[in-house]
Amino acid sequence: MAATDTSTVDTASRAKALDRLKLGDTIFKNLTFLSALTVLLILGGVLISLMHGAWPAFREFGFFGFIAGESWNPVTEKFGALAPIYGTIIASFIALLIAAPVGIGIAIFLTELCPMSLRRPVGIAIELLAGIPSIIYGIWGLFFFAPFLQVYVQPALIKTFGSVPVLSTLFSGVPYGIGLLTASLILAIMVLPFITSIARDVFETVPPVLKESAYGMGCTTWEVVRNVVLPYTRTGVIGGMMLGLGRALGETMAVTFVIGNAHKVSASLLAPATTISATIANEFTEAVGDIYTSSLIALALILFIITFMVLSAARFMLMRLEKQKGA
Repeated sequence: MAATDTSTVDTASRAKALDRLKLGDTIFKNLTFLSALTVLLILGGVLISLMHGAWPAFREFGFFGFIAGESWNPVTEKFGALAPIYGTIIASFIALLIAAPVGIGIAIFLTELCPMSLRRPVGIAIELLAGIPSIIYGIWGLFFFAPFLQVYVQPALIKTFGSVPVLSTLFSGVPYGIGLLTASLILAIMVLPFITSIARDVFETVPPVLKESAYGMGCTTWEVVRNVVLPYTRTGVIGGMMLGLGRALGETMAVTFVIGNAHKVSASLLAPATTISATIANEFTEAVGDIYTSSLIALALILFIITFMVLSAARFMLMRLEKQKGA
């Protein structure tokens, strides 16, 4: 009889313990679900607010008319987003084109070639670039980097490519110092630490046995990197590049200092231009009238859409790469 009572007590205790564990698991599940739902609600709220604020501009000019319009005249209240969109996309693309190979090269050096005594100092120096405020980059770019480009680099580019088809158009005009190319170079420096840090971290996840096997077969360092390291980590590397591109698309203060803030589309990379972020930062406090304010909010909505499309395309690309790797 006593054994039966003990067994009953043990069963009841186990049941209570299981109920407590189940309750804790349910609370944890609900908290994580609410956290994910909160992110979606915030994102939806931002999108709805931007759409509501941008509606007067779209109603006045039409969605495609606003996107394709180049005129930006607050006096006559004629606004078009073509110049800021062009500047945003081109500057970000050039920045990624410059920063991606340099960042990946630095990551390869740190993980494969750099002496152990230098890995930590060089890595910390690269990461410190990410901690510098963007306004510092802007001030440095305006007072030091732009004059250097104006005196030494841009005249040389104009002289070198002046007679080359296509390139003569890209590097034509007056060497102002500031302009689309200057902004792109500043952006490249700003996104470099993000690409480098992520690439270095994913390179370090490559199993040493794979690299040692390649070296054992007589492969050079370049062959190991090309045939082992990069294929193994390509998903992470592309993710780091997309993170850098997202940072470049939304950068404001540094670009505002050095891009020239001219609402015009020019084929020359040396010409002043503008971006969506720079336009909003420069003009939002001075916006008078519903159409002017709504046009700036419409630019913010377009930047939101561009960023979403870029990140979605990157995610789709990564999913395809994962499927190919599994196959």
